[in-house]
Amino acid sequence: MENYTETNCVKNLSSISSSKSNMTPDVREKPYSCEVCGSSFSHKSSMLNHLRTHTEGKPYSCGVCGSFFSQKSNLLQHMRVHSGDKPYSCEECGTSFSHKSTMVTHMRTHTGEKPYSCEICSRSFTLKSALSKHVRTHTEEKPFSCEICDRSFTIKQNMVIHMRTHTGEKPYSCEVCGSSFTIKQNMKNHMRTHTGEKPYCCEVCGSSFRENSTMLKHMRTHTGEKPYSCEVCGSRFSDKSNMLKHRRTHMKEKPYSCEVCGSSFKMKQHMLRHLQMHTGEKPYSCEVCGSSFSQKATMSRHMQIHSGEKPYSCEICGSSFLRKSNMMTHMRTHTGEKSHS
Repeated sequence: MENYTETNCVKNLSSISSSKSNMTPDVREKPYSCEVCGSSFSHKSSMLNHLRTHTEGKPYSCGVCGSFFSQKSNLLQHMRVHSGDKPYSCEECGTSFSHKSTMVTHMRTHTGEKPYSCEICSRSFTLKSALSKHVRTHTEEKPFSCEICDRSFTIKQNMVIHMRTHTGEKPYSCEVCGSSFTIKQNMKNHMRTHTGEKPYCCEVCGSSFRENSTMLKHMRTHTGEKPYSCEVCGSRFSDKSNMLKHRRTHMKEKPYSCEVCGSSFKMKQHMLRHLQMHTGEKPYSCEVCGSSFSQKATMSRHMQIHSGEKPYSCEICGSSFLRKSNMMTHMRTHTGEKSHS
């Protein structure tokens, strides 16, 4: 493209002005045109400011950090980064902002205004950027790609978070125990294990939860909603993780392997239980006699010895038993079944 300077463009303004009187009323409203891209402007100063986007003219520089700007107003806005000046205040809550546009956007949290609507599904959004992200859920556009594994993402922030799986970066740290996290929200959720805070409350039964996602899962116990379905048999589940576990019963997939003996398992918790056979770890202890167990279920069964609980009952004579296997053996005295021949 031919290079244009502000001087060349200003020289042409006189010819534009001389023909101004012959213009129609509609054209007369924007008599100043950019010779580079054809954009029209109502005022000469606006056209000159626009021209700098083509000539790369940035005559205004920041004395603090050296950044350059094409317009004086942009420099003044930038200077607030250094001064901390926030001249725009919200009339509702008093929050202050350095830019008027940011304050206007914030006001929508009070008014509920959502001026940006999706033409496909009519969902509305407070921010134009939020609408742009949403539209990609319809178009399936994924403009942000990982340079290492070529995975693509609809949102730039998701790509940035994904990159940390390659770099191992965990920029968010817990001030109490030092645990590090790749995502800021995960760090906030973790902090609640120290503070005991449970800000998410079920409106039905009053149960409280540390994370919003956990509360939403809990709500399905009241609504009966099961949004996740198995593609093979159609079984439905209230939790996505349970649906994924179920799918492995069809595919016979065993993605979790023991590093010691190579045994494979469908579920992670089964593999962790198996590992205790190699380590000899017994993390579950009986509060009555101190006996230790590798599995919580085994410890719970042991506790029935102290409590005298016998949860398994014979449907015929009502006899109770500590173990299910003992009850099944007893049932044969009624049926006459002989387990060994």
